[in-house]
Amino acid sequence: MLPLLFALLQTPAESLSVTGLRAPVEIVRDHSGISHIYARNEHDLFFAQGYSAARDRLFQFEIWRRQATGTVSELLGPRELERDVGARLFKYRGDLQRELDHYHPHGSAIVQAFVDGVNAYVAATERNPSLLPMEFRLLGTKPGRWTPEVVISRHQGLLGNVEQELNYGRAVAAVGPTVVKKIAYFHPGDPDVSLDTAINGSLLSAPILARYQAFHSAVRFQPSDIVGAARNDAGAFERLSAANDSLAALAKANERRDIGSNNWVVSGKLSASGSPLLSNDPHRAQSVPSLRYWVHLVAPGWNVIGGGEPEIPGVSIGHNERGAWGLTIFETDGEDLYVYKTNPANAGQYWYAGHWEPMRTIRETIPVKGAKAFSAELHFTRHGPVVFEDSANHVAYAVRAAWLEPGGAPYMASLRIDQATTWEEFRDACANSNIPGENMIWADVSGTIGWQAVGIAPIRTHWSGLVPVPGDGRYEWKGFLPIKEKPHAVNPPTGFIATANNNLIPPNYDHMDAVGFEWADPYRWRRITEVLSAGQKLSVADLTRLQTDYLSIPARELVPFVAKLQASRPPTESARRMLTSWNYVLDTASVPAGIYEAWYRRLNANVQRLIIPAAARPFFRTVSTKKLVDWLTSPGPEFGPNPVAARDSLVLRSLDEAVDELTRRFGAAPDRWRWGQPGYHHVTINHALSNAVDSATRAKLNVGPAPRGGDALTVGATGGGDNQTSGASFRIDMDLSDWELTRGTNTPGQSGDPSSPHYRDLFAVWSTDRFFAVPFSRRTVEQSGTIVVLRPR
Repeated sequence: MLPLLFALLQTPAESLSVTGLRAPVEIVRDHSGISHIYARNEHDLFFAQGYSAARDRLFQFEIWRRQATGTVSELLGPRELERDVGARLFKYRGDLQRELDHYHPHGSAIVQAFVDGVNAYVAATERNPSLLPMEFRLLGTKPGRWTPEVVISRHQGLLGNVEQELNYGRAVAAVGPTVVKKIAYFHPGDPDVSLDTAINGSLLSAPILARYQAFHSAVRFQPSDIVGAARNDAGAFERLSAANDSLAALAKANERRDIGSNNWVVSGKLSASGSPLLSNDPHRAQSVPSLRYWVHLVAPGWNVIGGGEPEIPGVSIGHNERGAWGLTIFETDGEDLYVYKTNPANAGQYWYAGHWEPMRTIRETIPVKGAKAFSAELHFTRHGPVVFEDSANHVAYAVRAAWLEPGGAPYMASLRIDQATTWEEFRDACANSNIPGENMIWADVSGTIGWQAVGIAPIRTHWSGLVPVPGDGRYEWKGFLPIKEKPHAVNPPTGFIATANNNLIPPNYDHMDAVGFEWADPYRWRRITEVLSAGQKLSVADLTRLQTDYLSIPARELVPFVAKLQASRPPTESARRMLTSWNYVLDTASVPAGIYEAWYRRLNANVQRLIIPAAARPFFRTVSTKKLVDWLTSPGPEFGPNPVAARDSLVLRSLDEAVDELTRRFGAAPDRWRWGQPGYHHVTINHALSNAVDSATRAKLNVGPAPRGGDALTVGATGGGDNQTSGASFRIDMDLSDWELTRGTNTPGQSGDPSSPHYRDLFAVWSTDRFFAVPFSRRTVEQSGTIVVLRPR
């Protein structure tokens, strides 16, 4: 393998001696910054993946390590203790060998090789500190060493619904289950959301999940963390933080709407090439560096390219020589909040199955910057970590999490999928994919296309999992549904399969006791299906256009409500006419799109205020757009004695308010109301250190702004706020007739080092809805690559 590559490439740009390798490894970095790793054996392949990813993303790796190990307080002081306690509460404490080998038959060896590669690069920075990215200098810190336990941390995953469960429990306590079910979009079926009479709903307002939430939350930095002259001043920090807090609150409120994904797979009978096509664009928070990282792994038994989180080995989304796959979230409720009566005479005991049962206690010491080490006492029930103890009322709360079972590290089971060559092998690999719940789609060079829902799914025989339940033994999971029994399909007569986090549960499905009841609105899926069903022979170019499609089906359903009305105010009437003559495309330069989005915000707020009782509003900061459309289509008694007339008045009043808001923000001239602009819908990707540093340093770290089209409910999903804080950063489109036709995106770049040319080089491509070529064959890779050779020391 290697002699041919040496012959075809120019003289290596760099040669590095690395302890831990068994043979030389070549890393060819292509024009987009993707590392194509060529190794002679599996150990060196994953060693080099760890080394290369750490080299590109070292600060991201270090923050992951500290979050995984519960040592953020050691870096940032006492304010991070809640996070560190949470991290230790939710640490996987089972058999490590069983855990690692769940992900691949060679899982232990693969993860150890990956970790050794990461540590080899950390060692290189210890010998030469100039290799450290600027974040380490700004914080006055150095990276630490990795262990396999760091790789399998669950802190970064999309894990479950326990936060929503608590929220619904609080809402039921406030307004009752009937009102909650009217507001929420639960489906399919009619789940029971009543609270068990053993639960005192008034106590649910306590900060029960503070440690769980801290364990998951992003690390935030302050000026006091910064060493030297780059520290921001207090006033600027407060202003930036207030703005970011507002964005963060909006993002949290809309999380279940905005954190989604699209994927679809098309059979050869619908493609121009005659071979299957596959597309995937997972939607997560926009960040710098990006959440995902492209890599190409080549060694005996391995030839796989695509994207995944840089801190874990393998490829989560991509293709090998025989097949391609992608993922979106499939609603799988793998968490429950248990409520316990504790013993007034011994708070370390809880009532279970007719007797007092002792909690298990683990004590750990947490290092704290600027203070003495903190001694944490962690409590566990038979169900899981105790997250809150209300000693005054003799109540405790614990989270049971399916992701604490062996095999619960997010995306790690992709290692098995990376080597699948047939539909049957793909399904076998999927059977090990516990976290997160996903719609896995497949296509192979033989022409087969398929869909398999995955994720560890607890079986609940008599409750919905949507509200907290007593932990007294009456609400026990009855095992887990075998993954292959989750919904799936192969070679459907439609010729395509599309998923967009929407409900795809088949009618009369046999295992409704193991699926969730909260799904995304169907609008992205409807638009994808609309395009794929149009009868056109499709190509990769069509796939990329569909991934960045900004036609809004909600707009197509909402605008007709004003079509036959007339506004009394001339500016509003002009705006109404622009809406009714519009094509419903949320284009960057579109004025009607800007009007629609302002109107939608006011319409949504006004309808919610009308429908949702005041006592329920704290628990429903946002509602499903599907519910909004339904309420307007069939206005109920909440609208008054003449519901249709009241609805018409409300939609016009909302348009009046939207025009006033646009005028206030941008002036009276409608041509200044275009949707995509820095002051309206745009993207600025803020670095984690952004608020803590001065403006000159901030400019080196942040990326943007750039105008954006679309919104949270278009296929090209860009979020519903002014700044795009979520959506697709990584995208991939493949035609299985020729892997060289693959196209992709990532933003802002492959590197996390602000001094690297690959830190922000992909942002302009992504923000203007363009794609880069993804080379796969060795010859194509070599044509645009620069090489680094890693040699055994």
